Amino acid sequence: MLPLSYPGRWRFAGLLLLIGVLGFAMMPALFPWSGDSGPRWLPLSDKWLHGITFAFLAVWYSGQFARRSYGWLAVALVAFGGLIEVCQSLVSYRTAETGDLIADILGVGCGLILALIGAGGWSLRAEDWMQKKFG
Repeated sequence: MLPLSYPGRWRFAGLLLLIGVLGFAMMPALFPWSGDSGPRWLPLSDKWLHGITFAFLAVWYSGQFARRSYGWLAVALVAFGGLIEVCQSLVSYRTAETGDLIADILGVGCGLILALIGAGGWSLRAEDWMQKKFG
C-alpha cells in the first residue's frame, strides 16, 4: 500500500465499494424493459457495464497501491469478477456468463492502463489536495 495518511479509511471505502458492486450484481433486473443483458435497445450493455465497473475498480485500487502491486491487483479483481459469476450462478434470477468475466478482464486491463499513464496513486494526490485545502 502507498504511504497514505488514512489507509484504514481507504480500505474501508474500498470494501464498501466491493460490497456495493457485489450487491448490484446480485440484484434482480431493475427495470421491466431490461433483460439479464440490459436494455433491449442497447446491445451488450451488461458487458459494457461490467467493463466500466471493473475499470473503475482498477483505477480505484491503483490509487492506493504502488505499480509493483498492479499484477496482484489484476489477479484479485479478476478473482472478484469470478466470485460474482459464481454467486450469480447460485440464484435463479441471474445467470453466470463467460462473456461477463471477459468484460471484467478487459475492464481491469483498461483501468490499469489508465493507472500506468497517470491515474495511479491518485489517493496520495487527493490527500495532498485535501491537506492543502482544509489543513
